[in-house]
Amino acid sequence: MIRPWEDLLTAVRGLPGVGPKMAERIALHLLRRRDEAEALKASLEEALHRLGRCPRCGDLIETDGETKDACPACRDDSRDGKILCVVEEIGDRQALERSRAFGGRYHVLGGALSPLDGVGPQDLTIEALLRRVSQDSIQEVILATNPTAEGETTASYLADLLKAKGLAVTRLATGLPSGSVIQYADEYTLAQALEGRRPVL
Repeated sequence: MIRPWEDLLTAVRGLPGVGPKMAERIALHLLRRRDEAEALKASLEEALHRLGRCPRCGDLIETDGETKDACPACRDDSRDGKILCVVEEIGDRQALERSRAFGGRYHVLGGALSPLDGVGPQDLTIEALLRRVSQDSIQEVILATNPTAEGETTASYLADLLKAKGLAVTRLATGLPSGSVIQYADEYTLAQALEGRRPVL
């Protein structure tokens, strides 16, 4: 096999949810549409250079490579600073925000606990979360991790830590089907899940 082609397939297969056949279709499409491939390359290079993470919540922010200002949501005084919604990924936070059912602040973990994949508490922003709840006088933490095995494990682990601090800890209601991913849920389902959240026992 031609080495550049093999390297391209390997790179595309590394994307989430892309198997060998899909990788081949994407790679062939990019080679046929060189203008689209160049535009994708330019956008990716710009994103890698100009996007960073909010030092408070972990959401995406535009940065010059050095500036570490908080994101607009963290600076928005109209948001309820006593309620914190904890999500696994940036896409989950964006999906919940689109539901317009939550007016508090967010915290992005950067993933979920998964011992089989070697992801432990030290690999997530759990320490930063614990600092935030202490410093920001948080009263309620909503655990909005995905209803998957990893998400449930993460929620249970966090609930134990947070309840030990005397916080009200709630979990999204079962408006989300088991095994689903928050990022791909529709706005109505997310709004129902937020409104029907329940205490963690």
